Amino acid sequence: MERTLYDIHFGLCFRLNRAVLRLIGTFLVKSRGLQLEKLGSDYGGWVVPVNMIKSDWICYCAGVGEDTTFDLALISRFGMVVHAFDPTPRAVCYVEENKFPQSFNFLSVGLWSSDQELKFYGPQNPAFVSHSVVNLQKTDHYFEASCKRLTSLMRQLNHERIDLLKLDIEGAEMEVLKDMMRERLRPGVICVEYDQPVSPLQMLCSILGLLNYGYRLVFIDKFNLTFVLDGEIHH
Repeated sequence: MERTLYDIHFGLCFRLNRAVLRLIGTFLVKSRGLQLEKLGSDYGGWVVPVNMIKSDWICYCAGVGEDTTFDLALISRFGMVVHAFDPTPRAVCYVEENKFPQSFNFLSVGLWSSDQELKFYGPQNPAFVSHSVVNLQKTDHYFEASCKRLTSLMRQLNHERIDLLKLDIEGAEMEVLKDMMRERLRPGVICVEYDQPVSPLQMLCSILGLLNYGYRLVFIDKFNLTFVLDGEIHH
């Protein structure tokens, strides 16, 4: 019965959120100044404005899982350093067992709105890799790991800005984005997945918050959204 109730909840949120994004999609910025291209695999790739990205950009990619094709595409195409974050044990093993270039800087830490140890709850399907601090899938198995704010990571890595921020962090994205705005951080590009199931109202408020903060939504791929800081767009 408990799984059935979860399935009903998931299905309802999924359908409502797809409807919300279809509506929002009618207001996408159409700009000839952006060259949008998907980098990485079908599963792990993201659509970004490739003509904006430069080799000296500071890129934070949160949520590694077992697919680093987006990170490696940024490195190979633009010659930049990518800072990747994920405390999930399988993600840590994946990075340790594979050979990555020196410009792929991996830290086994989660992102949140405060610096603290948090529980990461597992998925309903044990074959899946992602875990969630907000317990998106309502399970009772978890591991504990350190989480940090964006500003704390910036101090640790000696960065004064973030140019590209990718968030695929299983429900923690809204809390991290709120903290980002509180701290007046403004990455030029934000790629965020609104992981399901999430309240349609919460998702809508998060998107509207970014738009009000000076961002323009330039691409929607299922629940993966790409935002560009308005001043960076040449209309």
